Amino acid sequence: MNSNRILYEDNDIIVCHKPAGIATQTARVGQADMVSEITNYLKAGGFDKKKSLYVGVIHRLDQPVEGILVFAKNKAAAADLSRQAAGDAMEKEYLAVVCGKLFSQAGELKDYLLKDGRTNISRIVPPEVKGAKEARLSYEILSEGPYGTALARIRLYTGRHHQIRVQMANAGMPLLGDRKYAGEEAVSLSLQLGIKEIALCAYRLTFTHPKTGKRMRFEISPEGKAFHKIQNGRNQG
Repeated sequence: MNSNRILYEDNDIIVCHKPAGIATQTARVGQADMVSEITNYLKAGGFDKKKSLYVGVIHRLDQPVEGILVFAKNKAAAADLSRQAAGDAMEKEYLAVVCGKLFSQAGELKDYLLKDGRTNISRIVPPEVKGAKEARLSYEILSEGPYGTALARIRLYTGRHHQIRVQMANAGMPLLGDRKYAGEEAVSLSLQLGIKEIALCAYRLTFTHPKTGKRMRFEISPEGKAFHKIQNGRNQG
């Protein structure tokens, strides 16, 4: 792992910027993932072999999505951070480039999602469907860009499978670059603009340090082509 991807590190945690295209964790042989990258980084940094190397996964990002992840370096930190991630103490905020004809400037979405493990697709279902899980997020349109696009900031309250992509598409604001949940018109626009990656970035993460109790916030700028397209379009306008 390139050291400039490390946003913060101490004896208890390591915070990093995951690029799009790499999994958070995978069992597939030969496929890179963040856990392996961090493990190799720690070993290369002169890790004390007398101690057990531990990389605890606290939360995940889909492989096509870039953003900030925090990992624990010991079990005590992992337990504390996992409690935060399961509740409201860990704040996860995203930037997305969405498209559509009408944008509500802000709102909250509450749906029930059901994941199909065979197809790796989640869909919105009535709450009484067996296995359905509540999904909640809020969003705010920060600015409108060219080609009927807009930059949205999204606060995630639950961490369901493909949640942002499913809920935003269902609300008429599909993400650029999403081939799985966006409709034909959005997919066509993505192809027209040459957007191949999903325009979604976990750009801000806030949590309490598991040992010091200090509130910590980390923020990055999205690297994806879609974000640069919308920014350049605003500048030209």
